[in-house]
Amino acid sequence: MIVYRDMTPADVPFISRLEEETFSMPWSPTSFMKMIEENDARYYVAEEDGQLLGGCGYWLVAGEGCIGNVAVAKEARRRGVGTGLLRHLISEGDKEGITAYTLEVRVSNEAAIGLYQKLGFVSEGIRPNFYEKPTEDAMIMWKR
Repeated sequence: MIVYRDMTPADVPFISRLEEETFSMPWSPTSFMKMIEENDARYYVAEEDGQLLGGCGYWLVAGEGCIGNVAVAKEARRRGVGTGLLRHLISEGDKEGITAYTLEVRVSNEAAIGLYQKLGFVSEGIRPNFYEKPTEDAMIMWKR
């Protein structure tokens, strides 16, 4: 059974490695530690039988949740882990009074866009050249 929970300092090495494997511009371990320590940030992980499968987080900004990233280990993809992580994040955020969620996603990342759409996110614009390595536009998505 997959359990969704708050990230702890012990989870940071795995999540940092996953970030390096998943993204061309990964967050540092220090960035993840700040997600644990800051009052206006939350980061959640998915775990099954003691093995971490992925993570996602957000910052609370003016009553809205700004989702920073969603990463799932290759061997755990297509099992609903990303969906579960985001549902958990939204459920926890709703408890804190968050009224809307936003994120950016590479315009070429069809799998992620499909996941976000399934959860009720809609495209509300493009940020030109938002990403580097390679340079690419970002789709701005909102769930209100």
